[in-house]
Amino acid sequence: MTYLHKLQAIQQQNNSWLCVGLDPDPARLRVDALKWDEPVLPFNKAIIDTTLDLVCAYKPNLGFYLQWGAAGVVALERTIAYIPRHIPIILDCKTGDIGHTQAAWARGLFDEWGVDAITVNPYVGSEAVLPALHGRVDKAVYILARTSNPSATQFQGDLRAGAGLAVEVLRQSQQWPAEGHIGYVVGATYPEELAIARRLAPQANFLIPGVGAQGGDLATAVAYGPDPLCGPVINASRSILYANLAGDFAAAARAAALALRDEINALR
Repeated sequence: MTYLHKLQAIQQQNNSWLCVGLDPDPARLRVDALKWDEPVLPFNKAIIDTTLDLVCAYKPNLGFYLQWGAAGVVALERTIAYIPRHIPIILDCKTGDIGHTQAAWARGLFDEWGVDAITVNPYVGSEAVLPALHGRVDKAVYILARTSNPSATQFQGDLRAGAGLAVEVLRQSQQWPAEGHIGYVVGATYPEELAIARRLAPQANFLIPGVGAQGGDLATAVAYGPDPLCGPVINASRSILYANLAGDFAAAARAAALALRDEINALR
């Protein structure tokens, strides 16, 4: 099964375009979560258990696990193994090295850990993408095109002007002979540019961050996110994981995820 068909199946099953980012922050974890010797895995399990019927994907961010050292990497590996196989896992690692190194990343992330997709920084060119997808027709990469952070325009340019790194990434990468799927990270915090990105990449799946704590435009994400086969993967992390720091964090996370999924569906 290709990545897009796996994504399509879960989006239909759960009636959802929502992706939950699994980003455990030691400064924000609840006190009752910290009662565990290694709190990351139990915290993630609780979030997964209460949201697995509401999501189309989970997106752990590698940085949030590296901050815990070796214990965090083990927790990430076990989190990946815990997520039901029918739900896509997007590892947000923003890797992007030259050929042989990128191939090594892919062997670890795709073949050993078994994630379905990764995020890739395309700064070094096609060598950051093609080795990762070589022989992996069932996998995907989401190339950083327009990230959601405020300083994104410093190097990425302005899609509205039709020039700059983001435009070149969208134009050129669609011509690369990838064996898996090439999708794009396009932030909801730049709504006009999200619409332009869709025109530039009409067939690609979009991973859309910036909804939730970053205040991105959800209506634009819903309007311009879908490709011919799937809806976009609309990610929210902090607004769901830390929806309630006083009561039952897992129940609060479910309520926040349900509310956001239903808000997305109302706009569809």
